[in-house]
Amino acid sequence: MDLPANDVEFVTEKIDDEKEGGPAFKCDLADTEMVHKIAQEFLPGLATACVDNTTGDIFRSPASVAVDMRKELVDYLNQRSETFVAESVILEGVLESGAPDHPYDLISDFVDEFASSKRNLFSRVSGWLLSEKREDKIDDFVQEMEINGFWLLDGREVIAETLLKNVDFKNAFHCNMKFNSAEELAQHVSLCSFRPMACENEGCNARFCASHLEKHDSACPFKIIPCEQKCSDNIRRREMDRHCITVCKMKLVNCPFYAVGCQSTIPHCMTEQHCSDTIHLHLLHILQGIHKEASEEDLKRRVEQLEKAASSNQLAEARNVRSLTSKVKDLEARLGPLEVHTKKKEDSEENTEISNLANALDEAHIKNRDSQETMETTNLANGTSKAES
Repeated sequence: MDLPANDVEFVTEKIDDEKEGGPAFKCDLADTEMVHKIAQEFLPGLATACVDNTTGDIFRSPASVAVDMRKELVDYLNQRSETFVAESVILEGVLESGAPDHPYDLISDFVDEFASSKRNLFSRVSGWLLSEKREDKIDDFVQEMEINGFWLLDGREVIAETLLKNVDFKNAFHCNMKFNSAEELAQHVSLCSFRPMACENEGCNARFCASHLEKHDSACPFKIIPCEQKCSDNIRRREMDRHCITVCKMKLVNCPFYAVGCQSTIPHCMTEQHCSDTIHLHLLHILQGIHKEASEEDLKRRVEQLEKAASSNQLAEARNVRSLTSKVKDLEARLGPLEVHTKKKEDSEENTEISNLANALDEAHIKNRDSQETMETTNLANGTSKAES
């Protein structure tokens, strides 16, 4: 059976508790977001009741009972919400410990209670309630009702607003102010914190009450705001992350000479300025890759030679490792080979000097020893001659 396309509007009325002779004009405004949130619970609850009520029945389908079930649901919610305050607050004094008091939670519980009461015997004893097939069937029926325009959102919100006012005994989500004249009411409505508003940002269809304007504005994905990285662009909030990591002029990037040793992280728009300001350092990194055995002092002297030999801005125009390396090699071809004093050569020369010094000391020691032996021999010969005389 196809669902009826035309919606039937159910209008519920709140219990009239105004005293005779009291203010006759009452503000009817409520929190638009909360009303919308509550209204979203009705279709899943109705679908659950229809599916569980017709499970195992070959003569009835969820669609065949939807109209009657909707009327029963509205009547049940209306009755439960009207008696809630009296039963839970006035008669008992306070809510039971742990019982929900938020309007959304309360009405959601009422919807669940109604759906549970409509389960037939088969659905109660067959394990149907725990099956994945049941959840799929409920979801499918919700979609079927939405496609056929059954119980449109506007109609559900009318009911949700009345239910909200019935259970919101703390007046946290609706206005309960009363006035003696229509003029006073009109003046209040223009300033009421629950007056409905629509987001003015292009592309955003959000609706909310005036008290939530600042909260929504601070998070609206369609609001155009300055770039978080301080570039000159203004971007929609929802596109900010993509902007910052792709086209933003201030996104941080590694220096083009990162691969050869420059560890700087700079804004993208400052790359050219960085390359110009640090050309001396970049030349040193390039030369270290070309002349691996050269000392730092030799390389620094070579950098000075290259800067003197290069024409104006010749080196500064190089924006990456490849282009600067090419320019350096061209200049070096004109300057001639670099005189390299490697550490190995210096060590060898130092060792040679030490060896020569050691040899000299050994020779001096040998000469001194020979001299002493000669003197001792001469003295001994002289002593023998005197003895013979």
